[in-house]
Amino acid sequence: MTAARTGNRPFRFSREQYYRLGELGFFDGKRVERIHGEIVEMSPIGWPHVVGTTKTADALNAIFAGRAWINQGNPIPTDDSDPQPDVMVVPGRIEDYADHPTHALLIVEVADTTLARDTMVKACLYAGAGIAEYWVLDLNHRELLVFRDPATRPDGAAEYRTRLAFDASQSVSPLAAPTASVRVADLLP
Repeated sequence: MTAARTGNRPFRFSREQYYRLGELGFFDGKRVERIHGEIVEMSPIGWPHVVGTTKTADALNAIFAGRAWINQGNPIPTDDSDPQPDVMVVPGRIEDYADHPTHALLIVEVADTTLARDTMVKACLYAGAGIAEYWVLDLNHRELLVFRDPATRPDGAAEYRTRLAFDASQSVSPLAAPTASVRVADLLP
């Protein structure tokens, strides 16, 4: 029986509770992130995911060197979540931060088994956090999905108003570096 049928609701963890559980060892040996207050186990990382993440981080590091730093697989706290995007372009230098950054110029998720979650749940989450540009590197379809122009709908939910798809033969310019160009093929395994 699901929680909806029984009238039960999931328990929503605060950021403090989530980090305290981590300190106490509750997540030892597990990859988890907090999404909308719920603790979600993340998929195992396969080799194509590692290659896509590393190639994306390297390409973005070359573009943003000296203006921003590249953060891989670490949290970006939002109102009710602590997602751990595969790649973030964070303004300034790492030394400028005393805690996890709460803003990014660009966030990238690499999707092999998580495409639906990355394009729906995480896209809404990042749009709600005001992230101007969000990319999903879709390994299975060999394309880059680019989300831009975050907005709040009349019902209060957040979304990106612009969604573009670039295949492996195309290039894209990040909003925060409009004169730079990244070939999608250079990001793919």
